[in-house]
Amino acid sequence: QVQLVESGGGLVQAGGSLRLSCAASTRTGSSYVLGWFRQAPGNEREFVARVSANDSRTYYAYFVKGRFTISRDNAKNTVYLQMNDLKPEDTAVYYCAASVFRPRTAPIRQVDYDYWGQGTQVTVSS
Repeated sequence: QVQLVESGGGLVQAGGSLRLSCAASTRTGSSYVLGWFRQAPGNEREFVARVSANDSRTYYAYFVKGRFTISRDNAKNTVYLQMNDLKPEDTAVYYCAASVFRPRTAPIRQVDYDYWGQGTQVTVSS
């Protein structure tokens, strides 16, 4: 069982930046792919970014590519989401998630992830 706790959300003006953190209760190292999702009011939860288990390769949704950066610090069992040039449409609850590493898979759907955090609110004002 992995417990995930997000932090770093808040209110920011358009064009600003925020850095989200997600701390895991156990070593995530090479065992878990770590990802971020978000859910805006009235919308389904959507994939934002992921970082792979072994080589820290990253993958982004098209709508954040070039603005957001996902990274992980395995020594701290923590994954980060640096969000720059924020837009009002980025307003959502952001969730981190962990997917048990399975060779030759690329988790992108909610069902691909085994553990979830409680979410942190990000609000971008225009």
